[in-house]
Amino acid sequence: MNGGLWSWQEAAAALPPILAGFRVTLVATVVGMVVAAALGLVIALVRRSGGRWVTVPVGVFVELVRSTPLLVQLVFVYLMLPTVPALVIGCGVLGVHYATYLSEVYRAGIEAVPRGQWEAATALDLPRARVWRAVVLPQAVRNTLPGLGNYAISMFKETPFLFAISVVEMFTAAQQYGAATFDYTEALTMVGLIFLAVSYPTSLLVRRMENRLA
Repeated sequence: MNGGLWSWQEAAAALPPILAGFRVTLVATVVGMVVAAALGLVIALVRRSGGRWVTVPVGVFVELVRSTPLLVQLVFVYLMLPTVPALVIGCGVLGVHYATYLSEVYRAGIEAVPRGQWEAATALDLPRARVWRAVVLPQAVRNTLPGLGNYAISMFKETPFLFAISVVEMFTAAQQYGAATFDYTEALTMVGLIFLAVSYPTSLLVRRMENRLA
């Protein structure tokens, strides 16, 4: 137990369990973002090109997910699927939650493709699937990269919500260390510094990418 305001020794002692939690945080972020990027593109394509019989249910689902807190979604799915590993549920719920937002990013990227590109593809009588695969999507995805990066940072910073379903990510690891040693200050400060060390440089890279693509 630390009797002063700060102890570098306690900070060093807290680091190993925090780094173990950091690995879980990274896994949840990377897997969740892969799910979100893929599902978000599917949602965007379905809502743009699908029939009413599919766009309406998908639209209702998207609004339902957006209108309910991520924490509630995590706990609800965790209780509904008690046999599924908590980390798997966490990655899936994060992915689905953010997919509903990324679908709008993709939609904006698709609409930003110059109309002349569509007209040229139509004039060449290219199959619709090829138009999307070879003409539209490469340009749309390029336009959405900054948005994807920003949402990846947001997902990374929201991984502490996984504590609600017993996933020992970085924040939970720090809390557990603090509960065992009564040294919360060092543990939580180290977590904050790690979040800053990852999020801030990444946000700068995203901003630079956005300026280059502008």
